[in-house]
Amino acid sequence: MYRRVVGLALSGLLLVICSEIVHGSIHEYIDGAFLPQGNAFFFYGGSEGLYSSMSTDNRTGIDNGKSFIKFDSITLRRTQESASKHDEMEHSTGLIEAVIFETKDRYKISGNPYDGATALCCTPDLAKLEGCKQGEIIVHRSADEPNWPRCIPFVFQGNNLEAKTQPDTIYITKSGMYNIYFMFCDPQLKGTIINGRTVWKNPTGYLPGRLAPLLKFYGFLSLAYLILGLFWFLQYVRFGNDILQLQNCITAVISLGMLEMTLWYFEYANFNATGRRPMSITTWAITFMAIKKTVSRLLLLVVSMGYGVVRPTLGGITSKVVLLGAIYFVASEALELVENVGNINDVSGRARTFLVLPVAVLDTFFIIWIFTSLTKTLEKLHARKSFAKLNLYRRFTNSLAVAVVLSFALICYELYFRAADPFGEDWGTAWIITAFWNSLSFILLCIICLLWAPSQNATRYAFSEEIGDYFDEEEVTALTSISAKSTMDDSSKQDMEERHTVNTDVFSLGEDIAEDKRE
Repeated sequence: MYRRVVGLALSGLLLVICSEIVHGSIHEYIDGAFLPQGNAFFFYGGSEGLYSSMSTDNRTGIDNGKSFIKFDSITLRRTQESASKHDEMEHSTGLIEAVIFETKDRYKISGNPYDGATALCCTPDLAKLEGCKQGEIIVHRSADEPNWPRCIPFVFQGNNLEAKTQPDTIYITKSGMYNIYFMFCDPQLKGTIINGRTVWKNPTGYLPGRLAPLLKFYGFLSLAYLILGLFWFLQYVRFGNDILQLQNCITAVISLGMLEMTLWYFEYANFNATGRRPMSITTWAITFMAIKKTVSRLLLLVVSMGYGVVRPTLGGITSKVVLLGAIYFVASEALELVENVGNINDVSGRARTFLVLPVAVLDTFFIIWIFTSLTKTLEKLHARKSFAKLNLYRRFTNSLAVAVVLSFALICYELYFRAADPFGEDWGTAWIITAFWNSLSFILLCIICLLWAPSQNATRYAFSEEIGDYFDEEEVTALTSISAKSTMDDSSKQDMEERHTVNTDVFSLGEDIAEDKRE
Protein backbone atom coordinates (compact mmCIF):
# COMPACT_ATOMS: atom_id res chain seq x y z
CA MET A 1 0.00 0.00 0.00
CA TYR A 2 2.76 2.43 0.96
CA ARG A 3 4.60 1.65 -2.23
CA ARG A 4 1.47 2.63 -4.14
CA VAL A 5 1.36 5.92 -2.21
CA VAL A 6 4.91 6.66 -3.28
CA GLY A 7 4.06 5.64 -6.82
CA LEU A 8 1.17 8.08 -6.80
CA ALA A 9 3.50 10.81 -5.62
CA LEU A 10 5.87 10.09 -8.49
CA SER A 11 2.85 10.03 -10.80
CA GLY A 12 2.05 13.52 -9.57
CA LEU A 13 5.48 14.65 -10.67
CA LEU A 14 4.93 13.12 -14.10
CA LEU A 15 1.52 14.74 -14.39
CA VAL A 16 2.85 18.20 -13.56
CA ILE A 17 5.68 17.80 -16.03
CA CYS A 18 3.71 16.17 -18.87
CA SER A 19 2.58 19.59 -20.06
CA GLU A 20 6.21 20.66 -20.20
CA ILE A 21 7.46 17.84 -22.43
CA VAL A 22 9.47 19.27 -25.26
CA HIS A 23 8.77 18.07 -28.78
CA GLY A 24 12.46 17.79 -29.44
CA SER A 25 14.80 14.83 -29.50
CA ILE A 26 17.85 16.69 -28.21
CA HIS A 27 17.11 17.69 -24.63
CA GLU A 28 19.59 20.30 -23.45
CA TYR A 29 20.20 21.09 -19.78
CA ILE A 30 21.61 24.50 -18.92
CA ASP A 31 22.25 25.14 -15.22
CA GLY A 32 19.32 22.93 -14.29
CA ALA A 33 18.42 22.95 -10.60
CA PHE A 34 17.30 19.99 -8.47
CA LEU A 35 13.96 20.18 -6.66
CA PRO A 36 13.03 18.40 -3.40
CA GLN A 37 10.59 15.50 -3.54
CA GLY A 38 9.98 13.43 -0.42
CA ASN A 39 13.38 12.45 0.96
CA ALA A 40 15.13 12.97 -2.40
CA PHE A 41 16.04 15.73 -4.84
CA PHE A 42 15.28 15.41 -8.55
CA PHE A 43 15.76 17.06 -11.93
CA TYR A 44 13.44 16.15 -14.80
CA GLY A 45 15.47 15.16 -17.86
CA GLY A 46 12.75 14.54 -20.46
CA SER A 47 10.03 12.21 -21.67
CA GLU A 48 9.31 10.80 -25.14
CA GLY A 49 7.52 7.95 -26.81
CA LEU A 50 10.07 5.58 -28.34
CA TYR A 51 9.49 2.63 -30.62
CA SER A 52 11.56 -0.50 -30.12
CA SER A 53 14.65 -1.00 -32.26
CA MET A 54 13.96 -2.83 -35.50
CA SER A 55 17.58 -3.66 -36.37
CA THR A 56 20.70 -4.78 -34.59
CA ASP A 57 23.14 -4.57 -37.51
CA ASN A 58 25.68 -1.83 -38.12
CA ARG A 59 23.69 0.19 -40.62
CA THR A 60 24.37 3.91 -40.62
CA GLY A 61 22.07 6.82 -41.33
CA ILE A 62 19.02 8.25 -39.65
CA ASP A 63 16.67 5.38 -40.56
CA ASN A 64 19.00 2.63 -39.41
CA GLY A 65 16.25 0.94 -37.40
CA LYS A 66 17.87 1.67 -34.03
CA SER A 67 16.12 3.37 -31.13
CA PHE A 68 18.10 4.71 -28.20
CA ILE A 69 18.69 7.33 -25.49
CA LYS A 70 22.21 8.73 -25.47
CA PHE A 71 23.81 10.61 -22.58
CA ASP A 72 26.06 13.19 -24.16
CA SER A 73 28.44 15.42 -22.16
CA ILE A 74 26.48 15.43 -18.90
CA THR A 75 28.22 17.45 -16.19
CA LEU A 76 27.01 17.80 -12.59
CA ARG A 77 28.50 20.61 -10.51
CA ARG A 78 28.06 20.86 -6.76
CA THR A 79 28.63 23.89 -4.57
CA GLN A 80 32.03 24.87 -3.20
CA GLU A 81 30.67 24.49 0.30
CA SER A 82 29.66 20.89 -0.37
CA ALA A 83 33.00 20.01 -1.97
CA SER A 84 35.06 21.59 0.84
CA LYS A 85 33.64 19.12 3.36
CA HIS A 86 35.67 16.32 1.78
CA ASP A 87 39.33 15.51 1.35
CA GLU A 88 40.86 15.19 -2.08
CA MET A 89 42.00 11.64 -1.30
CA GLU A 90 38.50 10.35 -0.66
CA HIS A 91 37.05 8.16 -3.40
CA SER A 92 33.29 8.57 -3.42
CA THR A 93 31.99 11.76 -1.82
CA GLY A 94 28.64 12.16 -3.53
CA LEU A 95 26.28 10.17 -5.73
CA ILE A 96 23.69 11.33 -8.26
CA GLU A 97 21.75 8.75 -10.27
CA ALA A 98 20.06 9.06 -13.66
CA VAL A 99 16.99 6.81 -13.59
CA ILE A 100 15.49 5.77 -16.93
CA PHE A 101 12.11 4.08 -16.81
CA GLU A 102 8.86 3.55 -18.68
CA THR A 103 5.88 5.51 -17.45
CA LYS A 104 4.02 2.29 -16.68
CA ASP A 105 6.88 1.32 -14.32
CA ARG A 106 6.71 4.50 -12.24
CA TYR A 107 5.52 2.48 -9.21
CA LYS A 108 8.79 0.55 -9.23
CA ILE A 109 10.68 3.62 -8.00
CA SER A 110 9.64 3.78 -4.36
CA GLY A 111 10.12 2.41 -0.89
CA ASN A 112 7.82 1.02 1.83
CA PRO A 113 8.48 3.04 5.02
CA TYR A 114 6.71 2.47 8.32
CA ASP A 115 4.99 5.88 8.42
CA GLY A 116 3.74 5.88 4.82
CA ALA A 117 5.73 8.98 3.85
CA THR A 118 7.07 9.36 0.33
CA ALA A 119 10.39 7.54 0.18
CA LEU A 120 12.49 7.55 -2.97
CA CYS A 121 15.77 7.09 -1.10
CA CYS A 122 16.79 4.03 0.83
CA THR A 123 16.81 4.65 4.59
CA PRO A 124 18.33 2.40 7.29
CA ASP A 125 14.91 0.87 8.02
CA LEU A 126 14.21 0.24 4.33
CA ALA A 127 17.65 -1.27 3.90
CA LYS A 128 16.69 -3.88 6.47
CA LEU A 129 13.21 -4.46 5.03
CA GLU A 130 13.89 -4.48 1.31
CA GLY A 131 17.61 -5.00 1.04
CA CYS A 132 18.26 -1.72 -0.78
CA LYS A 133 21.53 0.18 -0.40
CA GLN A 134 21.34 3.06 2.01
CA GLY A 135 21.70 6.49 0.39
CA GLU A 136 20.68 5.32 -3.10
CA ILE A 137 17.44 5.62 -5.05
CA ILE A 138 15.10 2.66 -4.51
CA VAL A 139 14.48 0.78 -7.76
CA HIS A 140 12.52 -2.48 -7.97
CA ARG A 141 13.31 -4.66 -10.96
CA SER A 142 11.09 -7.47 -12.18
CA ALA A 143 12.22 -10.98 -13.08
CA ASP A 144 11.28 -10.64 -16.74
CA GLU A 145 13.10 -7.29 -17.10
CA PRO A 146 16.11 -7.45 -14.79
CA ASN A 147 17.77 -4.37 -16.36
CA TRP A 148 14.78 -2.01 -16.10
CA PRO A 149 14.43 0.59 -14.76
CA ARG A 150 18.02 1.56 -15.59
CA CYS A 151 20.28 3.59 -13.31
CA ILE A 152 23.42 5.46 -14.41
CA PRO A 153 25.60 6.70 -11.51
CA PHE A 154 27.45 10.03 -11.42
CA VAL A 155 30.06 9.92 -8.63
CA PHE A 156 31.94 12.88 -7.15
CA GLN A 157 35.56 12.05 -6.31
CA GLY A 158 37.41 13.67 -3.40
CA ASN A 159 36.70 17.40 -3.20
CA ASN A 160 36.10 17.80 -6.95
CA LEU A 161 33.37 20.24 -7.89
CA GLU A 162 32.24 18.27 -10.95
CA ALA A 163 31.12 14.73 -11.70
CA LYS A 164 31.00 13.38 -15.23
CA THR A 165 30.45 10.08 -16.95
CA GLN A 166 31.51 8.71 -20.27
CA PRO A 167 28.96 9.01 -23.10
CA ASP A 168 26.52 6.16 -22.69
CA THR A 169 23.90 4.84 -25.08
CA ILE A 170 20.87 2.87 -23.92
CA TYR A 171 19.17 0.94 -26.71
CA ILE A 172 15.40 0.58 -26.56
CA THR A 173 14.09 -2.98 -27.03
CA LYS A 174 10.44 -2.33 -26.15
CA SER A 175 8.12 0.47 -27.28
CA GLY A 176 6.92 2.80 -24.54
CA MET A 177 6.88 6.28 -23.01
CA TYR A 178 10.32 6.69 -21.44
CA ASN A 179 11.35 9.18 -18.76
CA ILE A 180 14.64 10.36 -17.29
CA TYR A 181 15.07 11.69 -13.75
CA PHE A 182 18.38 12.78 -12.23
CA MET A 183 18.09 12.15 -8.47
CA PHE A 184 20.19 12.21 -5.31
CA CYS A 185 19.62 11.52 -1.61
CA ASP A 186 22.53 13.34 0.10
CA PRO A 187 21.30 16.71 1.49
CA GLN A 188 24.89 17.99 1.27
CA LEU A 189 24.53 18.00 -2.54
CA LYS A 190 21.76 20.58 -2.34
CA GLY A 191 22.49 23.39 -4.80
CA THR A 192 23.98 21.07 -7.46
CA ILE A 193 23.29 22.08 -11.06
CA ILE A 194 23.31 20.03 -14.27
CA ASN A 195 24.58 20.85 -17.76
CA GLY A 196 24.71 18.77 -20.93
CA ARG A 197 22.18 16.99 -23.08
CA THR A 198 20.50 13.70 -23.90
CA VAL A 199 19.69 12.54 -27.42
CA TRP A 200 16.55 10.50 -28.09
CA LYS A 201 16.14 8.60 -31.36
CA ASN A 202 13.44 6.41 -32.93
CA PRO A 203 14.11 3.71 -35.57
CA THR A 204 13.30 6.05 -38.47
CA GLY A 205 14.79 9.27 -37.14
CA TYR A 206 14.78 11.81 -34.35
CA LEU A 207 11.07 12.65 -34.44
CA PRO A 208 9.39 11.78 -31.12
CA GLY A 209 7.11 8.78 -31.37
CA ARG A 210 3.92 10.80 -30.95
CA LEU A 211 4.91 13.08 -33.86
CA ALA A 212 6.53 10.57 -36.24
CA PRO A 213 3.29 9.58 -38.07
CA LEU A 214 2.58 13.26 -38.79
CA LEU A 215 5.53 13.44 -41.21
CA LYS A 216 3.76 11.17 -43.71
CA PHE A 217 0.41 12.78 -42.93
CA TYR A 218 1.62 16.28 -43.78
CA GLY A 219 3.18 14.94 -46.97
CA PHE A 220 -0.14 13.36 -47.96
CA LEU A 221 -2.13 16.49 -47.09
CA SER A 222 0.30 18.68 -49.05
CA LEU A 223 -0.43 16.52 -52.10
CA ALA A 224 -4.18 16.77 -51.44
CA TYR A 225 -4.01 20.57 -51.29
CA LEU A 226 -1.99 20.57 -54.52
CA ILE A 227 -4.66 18.50 -56.32
CA LEU A 228 -7.42 20.77 -54.98
CA GLY A 229 -5.43 23.83 -56.02
CA LEU A 230 -4.95 22.51 -59.56
CA PHE A 231 -8.66 21.79 -59.90
CA TRP A 232 -9.58 25.23 -58.59
CA PHE A 233 -6.98 26.99 -60.76
CA LEU A 234 -8.23 25.33 -63.94
CA GLN A 235 -11.78 26.41 -63.21
CA TYR A 236 -10.57 29.84 -62.19
CA VAL A 237 -8.78 30.35 -65.52
CA ARG A 238 -11.62 28.84 -67.52
CA PHE A 239 -14.26 31.18 -66.09
CA GLY A 240 -12.05 34.16 -65.30
CA ASN A 241 -14.64 36.65 -66.52
CA ASP A 242 -17.29 35.45 -64.05
CA ILE A 243 -15.23 35.40 -60.84
CA LEU A 244 -16.71 36.66 -57.57
CA GLN A 245 -14.75 38.24 -54.74
CA LEU A 246 -15.88 35.30 -52.59
CA GLN A 247 -14.07 32.95 -54.95
CA ASN A 248 -10.92 35.08 -54.65
CA CYS A 249 -11.02 34.52 -50.89
CA ILE A 250 -11.41 30.77 -51.42
CA THR A 251 -8.33 30.93 -53.66
CA ALA A 252 -6.42 32.62 -50.83
CA VAL A 253 -7.44 29.92 -48.32
CA ILE A 254 -6.33 27.13 -50.69
CA SER A 255 -2.97 28.86 -51.21
CA LEU A 256 -2.46 29.34 -47.48
CA GLY A 257 -3.34 25.71 -46.79
CA MET A 258 -0.90 24.51 -49.43
CA LEU A 259 1.90 26.64 -48.00
CA GLU A 260 1.11 25.62 -44.43
CA MET A 261 1.16 21.87 -45.10
CA THR A 262 4.33 22.14 -47.18
CA LEU A 263 6.12 24.09 -44.45
CA TRP A 264 5.02 21.62 -41.79
CA TYR A 265 6.27 18.72 -43.91
CA PHE A 266 9.72 20.25 -44.40
CA GLU A 267 9.86 21.31 -40.75
CA TYR A 268 9.16 17.75 -39.61
CA ALA A 269 11.54 16.31 -42.20
CA ASN A 270 14.35 18.55 -40.92
CA PHE A 271 13.39 17.75 -37.32
CA ASN A 272 13.54 14.03 -38.08
CA ALA A 273 16.99 14.35 -39.69
CA THR A 274 18.68 16.63 -37.13
CA GLY A 275 16.78 16.25 -33.85
CA ARG A 276 16.24 20.02 -33.69
CA ARG A 277 13.36 22.21 -34.76
CA PRO A 278 14.53 25.02 -37.07
CA MET A 279 13.19 28.22 -35.56
CA SER A 280 12.63 29.99 -38.89
CA ILE A 281 10.66 27.21 -40.62
CA THR A 282 8.65 26.47 -37.50
CA THR A 283 7.74 30.12 -37.02
CA TRP A 284 6.69 30.53 -40.65
CA ALA A 285 4.62 27.34 -40.54
CA ILE A 286 2.88 28.53 -37.37
CA THR A 287 2.23 31.96 -38.86
CA PHE A 288 0.72 30.55 -42.04
CA MET A 289 -1.37 28.16 -39.97
CA ALA A 290 -2.70 31.01 -37.80
CA ILE A 291 -3.49 33.11 -40.88
CA LYS A 292 -5.23 30.19 -42.61
CA LYS A 293 -7.28 29.35 -39.52
CA THR A 294 -8.33 32.99 -39.19
CA VAL A 295 -9.18 33.49 -42.86
CA SER A 296 -11.03 30.15 -42.98
CA ARG A 297 -13.24 31.11 -40.07
CA LEU A 298 -13.90 34.54 -41.53
CA LEU A 299 -14.75 32.91 -44.86
CA LEU A 300 -17.29 30.62 -43.18
CA LEU A 301 -18.73 33.64 -41.39
CA VAL A 302 -19.17 35.85 -44.45
CA VAL A 303 -20.60 32.96 -46.48
CA SER A 304 -23.07 32.30 -43.68
CA MET A 305 -24.07 35.96 -43.66
CA GLY A 306 -24.97 35.68 -47.33
CA TYR A 307 -22.71 38.42 -48.63
CA GLY A 308 -23.22 38.89 -52.32
CA VAL A 309 -26.31 36.69 -52.19
CA VAL A 310 -28.68 38.31 -49.68
CA ARG A 311 -26.76 41.47 -48.85
CA PRO A 312 -24.20 43.33 -50.94
CA THR A 313 -21.96 44.88 -48.27
CA LEU A 314 -20.58 44.29 -44.81
CA GLY A 315 -22.11 47.57 -43.73
CA GLY A 316 -21.74 48.52 -40.08
CA ILE A 317 -20.38 45.15 -38.90
CA THR A 318 -17.19 45.40 -40.97
CA SER A 319 -15.11 46.60 -38.03
CA LYS A 320 -16.49 43.86 -35.76
CA VAL A 321 -15.61 41.09 -38.21
CA VAL A 322 -12.10 42.48 -38.75
CA LEU A 323 -11.56 42.90 -35.00
CA LEU A 324 -12.68 39.34 -34.28
CA GLY A 325 -10.30 38.03 -36.94
CA ALA A 326 -7.38 40.06 -35.58
CA ILE A 327 -7.96 38.85 -32.01
CA TYR A 328 -8.25 35.24 -33.14
CA PHE A 329 -5.02 35.48 -35.14
CA VAL A 330 -3.07 36.81 -32.15
CA ALA A 331 -4.50 34.19 -29.76
CA SER A 332 -3.89 31.32 -32.19
CA GLU A 333 -0.36 32.48 -33.02
CA ALA A 334 0.57 32.74 -29.34
CA LEU A 335 -0.77 29.28 -28.53
CA GLU A 336 0.96 27.56 -31.43
CA LEU A 337 4.28 29.31 -30.72
CA VAL A 338 4.18 28.06 -27.14
CA GLU A 339 3.34 24.50 -28.18
CA ASN A 340 5.81 24.19 -31.06
CA VAL A 341 8.75 26.49 -30.31
CA GLY A 342 9.34 25.50 -26.70
CA ASN A 343 12.24 24.00 -24.79
CA ILE A 344 12.26 21.72 -21.75
CA ASN A 345 10.34 23.32 -18.87
CA ASP A 346 9.58 26.33 -21.07
CA VAL A 347 5.97 26.77 -19.91
CA SER A 348 3.86 25.44 -17.10
CA GLY A 349 0.52 23.73 -17.49
CA ARG A 350 -1.30 26.78 -16.15
CA ALA A 351 0.33 29.04 -18.71
CA ARG A 352 -0.70 26.72 -21.54
CA THR A 353 -4.26 26.60 -20.20
CA PHE A 354 -4.25 30.39 -20.10
CA LEU A 355 -3.48 30.41 -23.84
CA VAL A 356 -5.89 27.61 -24.78
CA LEU A 357 -8.94 29.22 -23.18
CA PRO A 358 -9.07 32.37 -25.38
CA VAL A 359 -8.86 30.27 -28.56
CA ALA A 360 -11.63 27.96 -27.32
CA VAL A 361 -13.86 30.91 -26.40
CA LEU A 362 -13.28 32.58 -29.77
CA ASP A 363 -14.02 29.33 -31.65
CA THR A 364 -17.29 29.03 -29.72
CA PHE A 365 -18.16 32.63 -30.58
CA PHE A 366 -17.43 31.95 -34.26
CA ILE A 367 -19.73 28.90 -34.26
CA ILE A 368 -22.59 30.79 -32.61
CA TRP A 369 -22.26 33.75 -34.98
CA ILE A 370 -22.00 31.50 -38.05
CA PHE A 371 -25.14 29.49 -37.29
CA THR A 372 -27.08 32.59 -36.22
CA SER A 373 -26.18 34.20 -39.55
CA LEU A 374 -27.06 31.04 -41.48
CA THR A 375 -30.51 30.97 -39.89
CA LYS A 376 -31.20 34.56 -40.96
CA THR A 377 -29.87 33.92 -44.48
CA LEU A 378 -32.08 30.85 -44.93
CA GLU A 379 -35.11 32.80 -43.72
CA LYS A 380 -34.47 35.60 -46.21
CA LEU A 381 -33.97 33.22 -49.12
CA HIS A 382 -37.16 31.35 -48.23
CA ALA A 383 -39.14 34.59 -47.96
CA ARG A 384 -37.89 35.71 -51.38
CA LYS A 385 -38.58 32.24 -52.84
CA SER A 386 -35.00 32.00 -54.14
CA PHE A 387 -35.13 28.24 -54.16
CA ALA A 388 -31.87 27.62 -56.03
CA LYS A 389 -29.89 29.70 -53.55
CA LEU A 390 -31.91 28.23 -50.70
CA ASN A 391 -30.94 24.69 -51.69
CA LEU A 392 -27.32 25.76 -52.03
CA TYR A 393 -27.30 27.17 -48.51
CA ARG A 394 -29.13 24.19 -47.10
CA ARG A 395 -26.40 21.88 -48.41
CA PHE A 396 -23.79 24.19 -46.92
CA THR A 397 -25.64 24.29 -43.56
CA ASN A 398 -25.95 20.50 -43.42
CA SER A 399 -22.26 20.05 -44.16
CA LEU A 400 -21.30 22.59 -41.51
CA ALA A 401 -23.63 20.96 -38.96
CA VAL A 402 -22.01 17.56 -39.56
CA ALA A 403 -18.57 19.14 -39.12
CA VAL A 404 -19.61 20.72 -35.81
CA VAL A 405 -21.01 17.42 -34.53
CA LEU A 406 -17.78 15.63 -35.48
CA SER A 407 -15.75 18.39 -33.82
CA PHE A 408 -17.77 18.08 -30.63
CA ALA A 409 -17.30 14.30 -30.68
CA LEU A 410 -13.54 14.68 -31.06
CA ILE A 411 -13.38 17.27 -28.27
CA CYS A 412 -15.15 14.78 -25.98
CA TYR A 413 -12.72 12.07 -27.08
CA GLU A 414 -9.74 14.34 -26.50
CA LEU A 415 -10.97 15.23 -23.00
CA TYR A 416 -11.48 11.55 -22.25
CA PHE A 417 -8.11 10.71 -23.79
CA ARG A 418 -6.31 13.23 -21.57
CA ALA A 419 -8.27 12.27 -18.46
CA ALA A 420 -7.83 8.52 -18.94
CA ASP A 421 -4.19 8.81 -19.99
CA PRO A 422 -2.66 11.76 -18.11
CA PHE A 423 0.87 10.34 -18.38
CA GLY A 424 0.89 9.82 -22.15
CA GLU A 425 1.06 6.01 -22.14
CA ASP A 426 -1.13 5.92 -25.28
CA TRP A 427 1.26 8.23 -27.10
CA GLY A 428 1.07 6.09 -30.26
CA THR A 429 -2.43 7.40 -31.07
CA ALA A 430 -1.96 11.01 -29.97
CA TRP A 431 -1.20 12.14 -33.53
CA ILE A 432 -4.73 11.23 -34.65
CA ILE A 433 -6.17 14.29 -32.91
CA THR A 434 -3.94 16.69 -34.84
CA ALA A 435 -4.60 14.81 -38.08
CA PHE A 436 -8.37 14.96 -37.54
CA TRP A 437 -8.50 18.75 -37.16
CA ASN A 438 -6.40 19.26 -40.29
CA SER A 439 -8.46 16.74 -42.26
CA LEU A 440 -11.76 18.27 -41.16
CA SER A 441 -10.57 21.73 -42.21
CA PHE A 442 -9.56 20.37 -45.63
CA ILE A 443 -12.88 18.56 -46.14
CA LEU A 444 -14.85 21.72 -45.30
CA LEU A 445 -12.74 23.66 -47.78
CA CYS A 446 -13.45 21.04 -50.46
CA ILE A 447 -17.19 21.34 -49.82
CA ILE A 448 -17.06 25.13 -50.17
CA CYS A 449 -15.04 24.74 -53.36
CA LEU A 450 -17.67 22.42 -54.82
CA LEU A 451 -20.58 24.65 -53.83
CA TRP A 452 -18.98 27.90 -54.99
CA ALA A 453 -16.78 26.63 -57.82
CA PRO A 454 -16.12 29.12 -60.68
CA SER A 455 -18.61 28.67 -63.53
CA GLN A 456 -20.26 30.66 -66.28
CA ASN A 457 -23.32 31.04 -64.01
CA ALA A 458 -21.48 32.28 -60.90
CA THR A 459 -22.58 35.91 -61.26
CA ARG A 460 -26.22 34.85 -61.13
CA TYR A 461 -25.67 34.05 -57.46
CA ALA A 462 -24.37 37.55 -56.75
CA PHE A 463 -26.68 40.08 -55.12
CA SER A 464 -28.83 42.07 -57.54
CA GLU A 465 -30.39 45.17 -56.02
CA GLU A 466 -32.97 45.79 -58.73
CA ILE A 467 -34.07 42.32 -59.80
CA GLY A 468 -33.75 40.74 -56.36
CA ASP A 469 -33.97 36.96 -56.47
CA TYR A 470 -36.94 36.24 -58.69
CA PHE A 471 -35.34 33.55 -60.81
CA ASP A 472 -37.19 30.24 -60.62
CA GLU A 473 -35.26 27.14 -59.61
CA GLU A 474 -35.59 25.69 -63.11
CA GLU A 475 -34.06 28.84 -64.61
CA VAL A 476 -30.87 28.68 -62.56
CA THR A 477 -28.16 26.14 -63.20
CA ALA A 478 -26.57 24.79 -59.99
CA LEU A 479 -23.27 26.45 -59.14
CA THR A 480 -21.62 23.10 -58.70
CA SER A 481 -22.33 22.11 -62.32
CA ILE A 482 -19.05 23.18 -63.84
CA SER A 483 -19.87 22.22 -67.41
CA ALA A 484 -23.53 23.32 -67.48
CA LYS A 485 -24.74 25.36 -70.41
CA SER A 486 -26.44 28.74 -70.06
CA THR A 487 -30.27 28.67 -70.21
CA MET A 488 -30.45 32.09 -71.86
CA ASP A 489 -29.17 32.93 -75.29
CA ASP A 490 -26.75 35.78 -75.95
CA SER A 491 -29.45 38.26 -76.84
CA SER A 492 -31.40 37.53 -73.66
CA LYS A 493 -28.31 37.95 -71.50
CA GLN A 494 -27.40 41.19 -73.23
CA ASP A 495 -30.90 42.46 -72.62
CA MET A 496 -30.72 41.52 -68.96
CA GLU A 497 -27.31 43.20 -68.56
CA GLU A 498 -28.67 46.39 -70.07
CA ARG A 499 -31.61 46.49 -67.70
CA HIS A 500 -29.98 45.34 -64.49
CA THR A 501 -26.71 45.91 -62.68
CA VAL A 502 -25.27 42.98 -60.72
CA ASN A 503 -22.97 43.59 -57.79
CA THR A 504 -20.25 40.89 -57.72
CA ASP A 505 -18.05 42.60 -55.17
CA VAL A 506 -19.43 40.67 -52.22
CA PHE A 507 -16.83 42.03 -49.82
CA SER A 508 -17.41 45.72 -50.60
CA LEU A 509 -16.79 47.70 -47.46
CA GLY A 510 -18.91 50.70 -48.45
CA GLU A 511 -22.22 51.52 -46.81
CA ASP A 512 -25.32 50.60 -48.74
CA ILE A 513 -28.45 52.62 -47.96
CA ALA A 514 -30.83 50.11 -49.49
CA GLU A 515 -29.23 47.28 -47.52
CA ASP A 516 -29.48 49.20 -44.27
CA LYS A 517 -33.18 49.86 -44.88
CA ARG A 518 -33.75 46.22 -45.71
CA GLU A 519 -31.99 45.05 -42.55
